[in-house]
Amino acid sequence: MRRLILRARRLAVVLLAVTFATFVLASVLPGDVAYQMAGLNSSEAEVQAIREDLGLDRPVPVRYAAWAWDALRGDWGVSPLNGEDVFEAVMGRLPASLELMLLAQLMALGMAVPAALASARRPGGRWDRAIGGAAFASVSMPSFMTGILLIFLFSLTLGWLPATGYTPFAEDPWANLRAMILPALSLALVEWTVLMRTLRAEMIGVLQETYIALARAKGMSDARILLVHALRPSSFSMITVLGLQAARLMGGAIIIEQIFGIPGIGRLLIHAVNTRDFVMIQGCVTLFAVVFVAANFLVDLAYAWLDPRTRTEAAHG
Repeated sequence: MRRLILRARRLAVVLLAVTFATFVLASVLPGDVAYQMAGLNSSEAEVQAIREDLGLDRPVPVRYAAWAWDALRGDWGVSPLNGEDVFEAVMGRLPASLELMLLAQLMALGMAVPAALASARRPGGRWDRAIGGAAFASVSMPSFMTGILLIFLFSLTLGWLPATGYTPFAEDPWANLRAMILPALSLALVEWTVLMRTLRAEMIGVLQETYIALARAKGMSDARILLVHALRPSSFSMITVLGLQAARLMGGAIIIEQIFGIPGIGRLLIHAVNTRDFVMIQGCVTLFAVVFVAANFLVDLAYAWLDPRTRTEAAHG
């Protein structure tokens, strides 16, 4: 528990640093939202009045402190361009983005774990070389290029899946899943290779342990040894990678949501950047940071569940 509390404090510092850095970067974006709100024929006095009303005339640390205090109380501000509540806007688009990232992660794990088991069973063998070649080819293409190729193959050529569009899961689960398969697969085909290589390397080492040789001497099948005795102790590094991949998935989702027309936070963020809506930018990045911090905290919980030694070390530390 002490270890988790210390980890939570560190992640809180990360969240603070990310939100402050985003606030500074949004403040130096080219253009001025006050001019956009005032219009082309406005006077300098009108523009200055808008800047004062938005607090843009105050120093960045002062504005950030005021925003952070309001954000802790659940007030993420209001878009100065359209008056939309930022918290409601990002939370309304959160389900689509979370679904995309979760499906992509599940697909990546579904490809990585069997491939790693097959590769580690006979390192250097035929399956290991074939899977390694497929992984190299998969990771060589960025997710947006993979998405375009998947649209061409499965939507335009075969007509099996829709190219764009989004249906909420509550309205039509089947239509929702059909529309999310290609976007999630576009991300998964890039991410599964890292998971596979990490798990494969760990499993090859575990399979050299004495207790694995003892299990083989008892006549246990290779499948039982891999799944029951080798998979769990080989998963720790892969779990760490899963936490780090949360940031990669969020970055990839921003582009994929644009390509496939998914109304998620990524599309909202791009629109906010294009319109210089710094309040909305701050809200989107804050939510991304919260998701990343939460994912890494769950990784620590998974460590404690998979390896009781971490709990014992923390208790004696």
